[in-house]
Amino acid sequence: MLIAPPAEAAPAEADAAAAAPADDAVPVLVLRVGGTGSASSAQSYIDALMDVAARVNGWAGARGKYFTSMKLAKGWVAAEKPHFGILSLVAYLSMRKKHGLSPVGTVQAAAAGGKQFYLISSNAIDLAGCKGKTLATNLGGDAKFIDAVVAGDAFSLTDFEVEHTRRPVQTIKKVIRGEAECALIDDAQIGAMSKLEGGDALQTVWFSPKLPSLIVTRFANADDAEAKAFAENLPKICAGEGAKACGAAGIDALEAAPADGLDALAAKYDG
Repeated sequence: MLIAPPAEAAPAEADAAAAAPADDAVPVLVLRVGGTGSASSAQSYIDALMDVAARVNGWAGARGKYFTSMKLAKGWVAAEKPHFGILSLVAYLSMRKKHGLSPVGTVQAAAAGGKQFYLISSNAIDLAGCKGKTLATNLGGDAKFIDAVVAGDAFSLTDFEVEHTRRPVQTIKKVIRGEAECALIDDAQIGAMSKLEGGDALQTVWFSPKLPSLIVTRFANADDAEAKAFAENLPKICAGEGAKACGAAGIDALEAAPADGLDALAAKYDG
């Protein structure tokens, strides 16, 4: 699946900065920060989704690219100049000023992750028990997002000895094996935790408020008429024949209404 691939794999976003093909296809960025699985394994689901999006919007085609890393996505964005995107909240907040992003809708996807964040441990019984100790996470690439948006006044990453991991399941296993005292994970990882050997011995010691997960956004490269039509057609992508492509990608629905509270979250992020 695009939103929640079935197997853990190492990141494999090759050719991120490849030159854009010479055609009229509309470029679309799909960036799920910290997602499971490899970009290459998800690309076929992206392609099917883009075919539907192009048909619904009357485009000559749509050229989508899936990433789980903001760092790797940057080269593609610079080369392709996307018109639209489906972005994790952290990606939306960090990219919105530079790329002139404006939200046009939201993604309903039960297994997408990023809706809520948790601190877990096998030994600590509360947040205080994690502070000053090792904290494993694959979600700490943007410390400002974690400190200001996720944690609020509860903690900052500097309160821990952070050990950055590359993959979601690896993060949980660090705590199971005693290689880290605590871990910062999201709701998708919480779902995977109980399926891991030793996962039932872990406990949640803190959790965040619920947040928007995936934001459908317009880039400044899209003109007003194109963006207006895209927003209006957004719910049609997962309707009718498009339901199969959306379902295969783990998407329940696309809604033409931005998530509530984005302005307040942006203000927190900007400080």
